[in-house]
Amino acid sequence: MNFISRTLTGIVMVVVGLILITIPMFVGAGRFFLWIYGIPLLILGFFILFNKSEDKIEKIKTERRKNE
Repeated sequence: MNFISRTLTGIVMVVVGLILITIPMFVGAGRFFLWIYGIPLLILGFFILFNKSEDKIEKIKTERRKNE
């Protein structure tokens, strides 16, 4: 995943995760099941947003192809 797609995906997942976490606070007590989806989505979004080791792997693959 390159920088732009990683950033967009991470930001979208974090925003949707935050929305799913905050909905039960304002709507009512019956919607706490949304936390089951919101919390993992928020964690995955942060992981995708701040994971830079994947870009290093891609650089190695592209450099290897250039040398051949």
